Amino acid sequence: MKFLQLKFIPQSTDFALLLLRLVSGLTMIIFHGWGKLANFGDLSSKFPDVIGIGSAPGLILAILAEVVAAALVAVGYLTRFAALVLSANMAVAFFIAHGAKLSGPGNGELAFIYLAAYLVILFAGSGRFAFEGNKGS
Repeated sequence: MKFLQLKFIPQSTDFALLLLRLVSGLTMIIFHGWGKLANFGDLSSKFPDVIGIGSAPGLILAILAEVVAAALVAVGYLTRFAALVLSANMAVAFFIAHGAKLSGPGNGELAFIYLAAYLVILFAGSGRFAFEGNKGS
């Protein structure tokens, strides 16, 4: 029964936050932000204008969130502010671009999962294993 309690695995909120920051930050950059940045010229007129500011400005905001803010989250610098920016970006993606759909074609399940991860980071802070080296910023 002791095996099922997993006492052989030490509990560490700081390590858990590091893992969450690295996974959510780096996957956002690699699988979402970098493609938008690399294809800016092609996407600038086609990017969905979901918040009414135009395609190019919306794309610039998405790139800033998905590359710059995601990098800040990953390294743990200005973490809570960066997580707020990414939470807003993912809220727009989930609620507006995907119509708050969690299943079916064109669903926003991934945006919802990212939103949840960034909200955890926003409220918990960066943890000890961060560039800022404290529980918030």
